[in-house]
Amino acid sequence: MAFTVADLFEHAVDLMPDRVALESGDRSLTYAELDRRANALAHRLRSLGVAPGDAVGLYSRNTIEAVESMIAIFKARAVMVNVNYRYVENELEHIFTDSQMTVLIHERQYATKVCNVLSNATTDITARIVVEDGSDAPAECSDAAGVAVVGYEAAIAESSSERDFEERSDDDLYLLYTGGTTGKPKGVVWRQEDVWRVLGGGIDWYTGRPVEDEWEHARTGSQGGQLVRFPIPPFIHGGSQWAVFQSLFAGGKAVVYPDFDAAEVWKAVQRHGVNVVFITGDAMGRPMIEELEKGGYDTSTVVSVASSAALFSASIKDRYLERLPNAVIVDAIGSSETGFGGMGVAVKGQSRVGAPTVKADPSAHVLAEDGRRLEPGSGEVGRLARSGHIPLRYHNDPVKSAETFVVYDGVRYSMPGDFATIEADGTITMLGRGSMSINTGGEKVFPEEVEAALKGHPDVFDAVVVGVADDRFGQRVAAVLQTRDGVRPDLVTLNEAVRAELAGYKCPRSVWFVDEVKRSPAGKPDYRWAREVTGSREADHAL
Repeated sequence: MAFTVADLFEHAVDLMPDRVALESGDRSLTYAELDRRANALAHRLRSLGVAPGDAVGLYSRNTIEAVESMIAIFKARAVMVNVNYRYVENELEHIFTDSQMTVLIHERQYATKVCNVLSNATTDITARIVVEDGSDAPAECSDAAGVAVVGYEAAIAESSSERDFEERSDDDLYLLYTGGTTGKPKGVVWRQEDVWRVLGGGIDWYTGRPVEDEWEHARTGSQGGQLVRFPIPPFIHGGSQWAVFQSLFAGGKAVVYPDFDAAEVWKAVQRHGVNVVFITGDAMGRPMIEELEKGGYDTSTVVSVASSAALFSASIKDRYLERLPNAVIVDAIGSSETGFGGMGVAVKGQSRVGAPTVKADPSAHVLAEDGRRLEPGSGEVGRLARSGHIPLRYHNDPVKSAETFVVYDGVRYSMPGDFATIEADGTITMLGRGSMSINTGGEKVFPEEVEAALKGHPDVFDAVVVGVADDRFGQRVAAVLQTRDGVRPDLVTLNEAVRAELAGYKCPRSVWFVDEVKRSPAGKPDYRWAREVTGSREADHAL
């Protein structure tokens, strides 16, 4: 036995076989049923030639089959590759080839894209397992000879459902591909035990105590009531994957739905008695709270709304506190390269505008350029770093690995590029990714804090802030805005909202209005797209 995803899940199965593990609409699976189906799929992977350490792709929305597939891949000791279902064929080709996956599990609706990539690129894929999703896309590829096609349900029905796998190792790997909005997706390679420590509850969130007994999650869960979690972000996002895993380790019930719709979210909360809702910042939080404010939903079971991986504005948090006065509103920080970094609990009227200020995890630090740990209250801006349980490397990228995973004074850190300050009380304030910062007249401006201030204006629905060339200052702050009902407030009015929270040099000097702000499936701003907007035409208003 080891601290692996499969072992930790199997402990919960052994102690709570008849509990419901997953629900989606009218469908549900108990722990025992989920275990048997995942066992069968894992055996089918083995029969298709998948050996421990081989990569298996998962190209799916949030479905029961996606969870079964994740568990099956880990049971087979393979390495799961999360394939973003919104990728175009060029991006798919990169992840298919870079990951060296040998088997791909995908929903039928994506078959045409998959076939086009396999027909035009050389990959290691020898088999595809096709999940029926109601679409009529042809499953077969006429130009991809040598790639076997297996139906998902047939793969399960024709395979043994026995749990007769060899022992797993703490060194079994977990791979997570990052979003790639500023470049090609990069695979972050973790030991499963390390990523469980920082994202799966292997270190107690509140006390910082490491879990030493691999049965602890399951035993604690079996002795208490069942918590119902609803991870809404796509499973291509690591935080959403681990929200499900946390639930499965502790005998909880996870609610999964394939598509995001604000009204359907609250219907699902009411239908399934959801206790904890997981979102990614304003991209999900804003339409959800606007729908909730219309009324008509029973949210009495909700005890927490937790956000991570994207900006969760102070004004939005306050609206949740108003509507859900008995729930805890949580904002967490982290990344694919660090895992959990800290969290803050919102208090009405006291939420800080800008990126979150959180109670830091004990292994989270802010480092100066020379590797020195910054002292609390120093006021210096440094790079957010994590020590202890951190990734091994980037997959197939030794140069980027050397830049991100560094050693100072004998301590190995993960430093993916986020800037932060450490406050006098030891909390950490996130400022944003350094590569996105704007240098205007020698002053550094972090887009996230300006975006949050802009969204405090009543006419602004969403915002992305970038730097554009300026003859005098090198760069000036520019905003790409999605407004409500086509209203176009001028910059003077917009900057009144910004100046109420930030220094004057951080105010946008030009603005572009768009019908919709483009974000990644994980809710993160697409800065590359915003720069294309600002470079394609004159600003709608400039100072």
